[in-house]
Amino acid sequence: MQDDASATTPAFPARRAWLWQPNLIVFVSSACIMILELVAGRMIAPHVGVSLYTWTSVIGVVLAGISLGNYLGGRLADRWASLRLLGIVYLFAALTSLVVLYVDRTYRLTPDDWSIVVEIIALTAAMFFVPCTLLGMISPIVAKLAVSDLATTGSTVGKIYAAGAAGSIVGTFATGFVLISWFGTYTIVWGVALLLGALGLFFFLAGRWQAALFAVVIIVGGSALASNQNWLRGPCVRETNYYCIKIYDTQEGDEPVRQVVLDHLVHSYVSLTNPRTLIYGYEKAYAEVAAYRAARDEHMSFLMIGGGGYTFPRYVDAVYPGSDVHVVEIDPGVTQVAYDLLALNREAKIVTYNEDARLFFARAPTMQYDLVLGDAFNHYAVPYHLTTQEFNDRVRAWLADDGLYVINLIDGPRGEFVRAYFHTLRQTFRYVYLAEGNYDWRKATRSFFLLIATDTPLDTAEFAHLDAGDGDALLARLLADDAEVNRLLTEAPLVLLTDQYVPVDQMLASVHRDEAPPE
Repeated sequence: MQDDASATTPAFPARRAWLWQPNLIVFVSSACIMILELVAGRMIAPHVGVSLYTWTSVIGVVLAGISLGNYLGGRLADRWASLRLLGIVYLFAALTSLVVLYVDRTYRLTPDDWSIVVEIIALTAAMFFVPCTLLGMISPIVAKLAVSDLATTGSTVGKIYAAGAAGSIVGTFATGFVLISWFGTYTIVWGVALLLGALGLFFFLAGRWQAALFAVVIIVGGSALASNQNWLRGPCVRETNYYCIKIYDTQEGDEPVRQVVLDHLVHSYVSLTNPRTLIYGYEKAYAEVAAYRAARDEHMSFLMIGGGGYTFPRYVDAVYPGSDVHVVEIDPGVTQVAYDLLALNREAKIVTYNEDARLFFARAPTMQYDLVLGDAFNHYAVPYHLTTQEFNDRVRAWLADDGLYVINLIDGPRGEFVRAYFHTLRQTFRYVYLAEGNYDWRKATRSFFLLIATDTPLDTAEFAHLDAGDGDALLARLLADDAEVNRLLTEAPLVLLTDQYVPVDQMLASVHRDEAPPE
C-alpha cells in the first residue's frame, strides 16, 4: 500500500524540476486565452460586424470552452498527469490556433438563410471554441502536478488560480492597448500558436536540450515562413483598435470610385477625382439639407460626427469653399487612410478631431455650428452614448440658434429605435422632422431614416427646389407628414433614451435577427 508521500510525488523527474514553474505555466496559458478572446472580437467583425451580439457570443463561446477544458483537463489529470500530457495539450492548442487563420479566410461558413445571431455564434465557435477548450485543460493538469503535499494543497491551488487571473489581466490589457494596434490580429494569432507550439515541444521532451533547440526552430522558422508566404497578411488594408479597414476599387455608372469597408459594412464610396460625387441616398439628403442652410449664408460652420471615407466633408469643402468644415472621427487610422488612399487633400481646410464625439461635445462650446451631421452609426452597431438626451443637450449647446442637427440611422419594420430617438430629440429641440428612406419601410427588414432636429421650423416647401445636383428632390419625397409621424409615435409606447437607460441593442434585436416584418 502506498503512503501519502508517494501518492503525491510529482510526475516528472527531479533533474527536470528547473523547467517546472506551475504558476508561470498557468500565467502564460491564461494570457493566451484572453489574447484569443480579444482577437476574436476583431476577427469576426469583418464577417458579422460589432454589436452586443458579437461580444456576447465571443464571451459565451470562450467561457464555454474554458469550462469544458477545465472538466476534461481534470479527468485526464487524474489518470495520466505528466509533463508529456501537458506538452501534447499545448501542441494541439497551437495547431487549433493556426486553424483560426484558415477559418477566417473562409468567405462563409453558414447557409445564407441563417439569422445573423446564429451566424455570429457559429462563426465564433468554429474559430475559437476548440483552442479555448484545450487551453482550459492546462490549469487542472498543472494543479495535479503541482500538489506534492496534501497539507499545502489549498495554498498551491490558490497560487495557481491567482497566476491564471494575473495572466488573464496582462493578456487583456496587452492585447487591447498594444498588440492589436502594433501587430494586427493575424500576427498575434500566429505568435500565440508559435509560443504554444514551442512550449508543447519543451514539455513533451521534458526539457532536454533538443527541446530548447526545437522551440527556437519553431519560433524563428515559423515566423520566417509566415512572413515569406504572406500568411500574416489579413484582409485589412489597415487594422486599428476600432476597425478592419478595407479598400476596393469599383465602378458606379461610368465613374471609377473607391469603396471603403469598415469591418463588414460598406461605409463610403469615394471619387478620387470629383469630390462632388455622392452615391448613397442619405448623403444626397445631407447635401439638400446643406443647400437649404447655405441659402441663408454660404459661409457655413459645419461639423460631421464620424468621418468614414470623408466623402461628405470633401463635398462641403468643394461646394461651399468658404465654410469651416470640422470632423470628429474617433479612429485616427480612418483619417490616415483618407489622406493616404482616398484623396483627402492635406491642404484642404477640413479640420479633424480624433476623439469620441461624446468627449468633444462635453467641452464648453468654442464656436456655434450651423450644421451638425451625425454619421457615426455603423449599420446597426450603434454607439448608444451618442443617442441619449444628455448628448443631444450637449450638441444643442454647440449649435447656432437656427442650426440643424441631422442624424442618419438604420432601423427595421417595427421602428423601435427611430421612434425612441425621435421622442428623445424632442426633449431637446422644438422641432424634429423625419425622412423615411423607404416608402414601404414597415415591409422591409431594414431601412435608413434621417432625423432633422432644430429650434427653428423648416420651410419644407423649399426642399422641392433642392436636388443635390442630380435632378431628384429627395427630401421632398422622403419627409414624413404629420399623420405618418403621429402614427409612428402612437403605435407603441414611447421610450426616452438617457445615459441611465439606453436599450438600443435590444431595440435593434429584430433587425440583427433579420426578422420578417410583422403581419
